[in-house]
Amino acid sequence: MNIIFVGKFRGKPLRCQLDGTRQLLTCSIIISLFAGLLVSSGFWYGKTQAAVNELAALEQDISKQKTLIKEARQSAESELDALAARLGKMQANVIRLNALGQRLVKVAKLDSKEFNFKDAPSYGGPNETDGVASLDFDQVIASLDKQLNSREEQLAILEEVIMNRQLRSQSKPRGRPITKGWTSSYYGKRTDPFTGKLAMHKGMDFAGKEGSEIVSVASGVVTWAGDRYGYGHLVEVNHGNGYTTRYGHNAKLLVKVGDSVEKGHVLSLMGSTGRSTGPHVHFEVLKNDRQVNPAKFVALR
Repeated sequence: MNIIFVGKFRGKPLRCQLDGTRQLLTCSIIISLFAGLLVSSGFWYGKTQAAVNELAALEQDISKQKTLIKEARQSAESELDALAARLGKMQANVIRLNALGQRLVKVAKLDSKEFNFKDAPSYGGPNETDGVASLDFDQVIASLDKQLNSREEQLAILEEVIMNRQLRSQSKPRGRPITKGWTSSYYGKRTDPFTGKLAMHKGMDFAGKEGSEIVSVASGVVTWAGDRYGYGHLVEVNHGNGYTTRYGHNAKLLVKVGDSVEKGHVLSLMGSTGRSTGPHVHFEVLKNDRQVNPAKFVALR
């Protein structure tokens, strides 16, 4: 068997002659090894190319994941900025409410221990969660919500207390029932000007010029406006909380039953009707339907 290799080796073809079984076997082995090398190289190349393609796909996927993470981070930062702004606003409101509450408590002279706006509101209860939860914005905002609700309740109660105090203050008789004039007779026993005998005088008399104004000493509702024996033309005002005031001997009445009056409201004009010796107003203060000394109420300005 002759194998001829044609090439440019010295310008002559190379001839290889294979005679015998051993030479044929050696040649077959060489050819098989060469073929196996080619197959292995092709397999390795194909596998390497697949790995390269897979690596490229993985890199592309990683790039996409990085983009998603970046977007998620930006979104989270935006949400955190919004939460931080909301948190700051709520904290500012809490501080403002605390300052307002402290000032109202001081102005109203209330018990600062009962209406305490300096410390956080007291609340609690058993822990129903397993483990320790980390502090986050939701927990902080929930805590501020509780503080705001607590402060709102405290301010509502404080407002009610102040309003009730103001109403009680406005409904309590204080001051004189006249704008001009002088005190002509006090509460207590005196000589009756008509009989000359000792008698109980259950009010105070304020004299002045006839036709001068008679004013209410507190807010209330007119329950009498007309003649009554001994009082002449009488105005009676109910102030609530058991207080009633009477204004007698008027020349002219300027209110009627059912009228709502404020402190300082002009009720009538001074006169000398009824059992009277001259222009004046007979002023009475009743507490739970019993006359009391008006002097202490007149002294309140």
